[in-house]
Amino acid sequence: MQLKNVVPWGRSLQEYREMFGLCRSDFDKTILGCSDGPASFNAELRNKGFRCISVDPLYRLPAETIRQRIREVYPVVLEQLIRDAAQFLWTSHETPEELARYRMAAMDIFLNDYQQGKQEGRYLCGCLPDLPFADASFALALCSHYLFLYSSQKDLAHHIEAMVELCRVAEEVRVYPLVTLAGTPSPHLTPVTAALHDRGITTQIVPVPYRFQRGATEMLVARTQSQATGRTGRTKHGS
Repeated sequence: MQLKNVVPWGRSLQEYREMFGLCRSDFDKTILGCSDGPASFNAELRNKGFRCISVDPLYRLPAETIRQRIREVYPVVLEQLIRDAAQFLWTSHETPEELARYRMAAMDIFLNDYQQGKQEGRYLCGCLPDLPFADASFALALCSHYLFLYSSQKDLAHHIEAMVELCRVAEEVRVYPLVTLAGTPSPHLTPVTAALHDRGITTQIVPVPYRFQRGATEMLVARTQSQATGRTGRTKHGS
């Protein structure tokens, strides 16, 4: 992973609630946050007495390196938000500056929790489509702002492999958003759902209450059955 290509930008527990339609009962489940980056979701859940495991290649880096990179990219991201303001809905946050402060607060929560979280095994280095977990390790996997959003950067094969991998490690997978960085529907969505159906995995497009990027109003929910469906009981990385 080249640090110069990393743009850490974390989201809060409240944003995760809205992006993934999470309810109180979901927090009792075994949860995987995939590509969480510097989100405060994990830390905030822990503070409420719940547990989540987050996986991201960012977690190979020490806290101070991540902190410094956040400081470097913060003005750049803010400038982009101001420049592209028309692509977003300014309801929860009235200005780009207000949103940037909110996100920085979330990333501060993450950074304050990061070292302890790594020691507790809540932040693990890893990336799609090769996750370091055994089959059906989680009841619920969440993937925010990676799949489908980066459709131009990640091809269809990668999307299919990533979704199959998420469905291997979790009984239910939720992915948000389903539009590209340009705000257009991802061209990968239909072939990905078809590939999942061919593997006996059901999918559903579900509206969510989160509103920020224009057109990003839905998530993909994929559900698989237990290992009794015939998938192998293999594990990865000794898990």
